[in-house]
Amino acid sequence: MNGYGFDFHGLRLEARASGALWWADGGWLIVADLHLGKSERMARRGGALLPPYEGLATLERLAAEIAALRPSRVVSLGDGFDDLAAAEALDPLVVTALSRLAQRCDWLWIGGNHDPGAPAGLPGQAAESVMLGGVALRHEAGSGPDISGHFHPVVRLAGERRRAFLLGPDHLLLPAFGVYTGGLSHDDPALRALVPRGLAIACGRRAIALPVGLRR
Repeated sequence: MNGYGFDFHGLRLEARASGALWWADGGWLIVADLHLGKSERMARRGGALLPPYEGLATLERLAAEIAALRPSRVVSLGDGFDDLAAAEALDPLVVTALSRLAQRCDWLWIGGNHDPGAPAGLPGQAAESVMLGGVALRHEAGSGPDISGHFHPVVRLAGERRRAFLLGPDHLLLPAFGVYTGGLSHDDPALRALVPRGLAIACGRRAIALPVGLRR
């Protein structure tokens, strides 16, 4: 097992080493911030040129989790696309890969700040948020209890910056799942305001839980 299991407001969850969240009781696989089409958006806006393979690389990682867990539903917690224009200009190979994955399970796109509308012509349904028991699944953390993305949290472990879940009393923040996404340190004031104490669960070969916010 390469994940870390924990309880959150009546839900038994597993933080996967990949950065995906698994709710085994209902078969939901939850990811945040795929940012598909990032290289296209940056090129369109005159930014740095990135290799145009990030979409397929991201979906290959997601396909591995779907193959291992066989979820009944995949939930993307916002910013599934780098913007709506990027969603419309996706590489046909990425669209085909998405369609194949969506044939295996239900698919729900939660709107984010990069992609507030429903992706046209792509598989799945769209919503602003969805409830899982008494927990809201949304892009940006609200009043809680909730599970969200948006901030791309990272933690430093053994000299490396690793993507990380942040688990606090009322908020569970997911790392960005997409390739070529940046990160915000777990001790940034914006993240400390949401998770003043709790756990950072570092991703990598295996999920490693570290206490955060302890007083010295």
